[in-house]
Amino acid sequence: MSHDFASPPAEREWQEAASSPERTLVVGAAGQLGRALQGLWLGRDDVDFVDREVLDVGAHDSIAAFDFSPYSVIVNAAGYTDKDGAESAEGRREAWAVNAKGVALLVSAAREAGAVLVHISSDYVFDGSVAFHTEEEGFAPLGVYGQTKAAGDAAVSTLDTHYILRTSWVVGEGKNFVATMREHAVNGESPSVVNDQFGRLTFTDEIARAIDFVLRARVPFGTYNVTNSGDITSWFEIAQRVYELTGHDPENVQSVSSAEYLDTHKGIALRPINSALDLSKITEAGFHPRDQFEALAAYLA
Repeated sequence: MSHDFASPPAEREWQEAASSPERTLVVGAAGQLGRALQGLWLGRDDVDFVDREVLDVGAHDSIAAFDFSPYSVIVNAAGYTDKDGAESAEGRREAWAVNAKGVALLVSAAREAGAVLVHISSDYVFDGSVAFHTEEEGFAPLGVYGQTKAAGDAAVSTLDTHYILRTSWVVGEGKNFVATMREHAVNGESPSVVNDQFGRLTFTDEIARAIDFVLRARVPFGTYNVTNSGDITSWFEIAQRVYELTGHDPENVQSVSSAEYLDTHKGIALRPINSALDLSKITEAGFHPRDQFEALAAYLA
């Protein structure tokens, strides 16, 4: 005996509107993910990219004054991402303003416009106490940054027409761990890198491809883990790989525990020990991320 289960109304309308003209807004166009989306969607005349000068997610008057009505899709590529800075008084205020309250206002704007909202989450919403994080795991953030991201995720989940893409260890244009390790290698330095935090890299072009995929395929609304694929690794192993790929001796990278690192670096936010995200849901939907070390080699080439 077979059963027919109807899609939720909002999802059914989204799928039925697949051939309708749409306009997409990308918020945070000047950031790492925003630049990756600009590269992927280069030449498309149905996408508008706005940076902080046009729409500041941390300035709530800016959101209130912006006209969202032309858009059927809003991609929130903006965010406060300084994990350590969020532990300071000033950083804490900004992180909550951008990642929590600003996101809640974007949710309201998307609801009023009848738009789909695409939002980027983080492994920092978890405490890292399990080896693999699924989309169903409850929040347990260790620091302020993770708390603000969890609050933003909770706000987005109240909107029927939402996609939350949860990422980890993000690498793109500009300042990031891989770029820092490359600089250390070129300068002949021996950085100390933690050997007991585990996960996978997520390159911003992979996140951009995943955003494009969920919107084109119109997969069911909800949360999807998105990282690059491959074996789980450590920051130490990644640093060694960066040295190798840039023609430098990987033995120059010094291996330390998280506890040892925290003893010598003050003002550092706690990190999840395990940041690996279960990719089953997004792969079953039809999206197959590139291997992280293939992507790393291409990034450093």
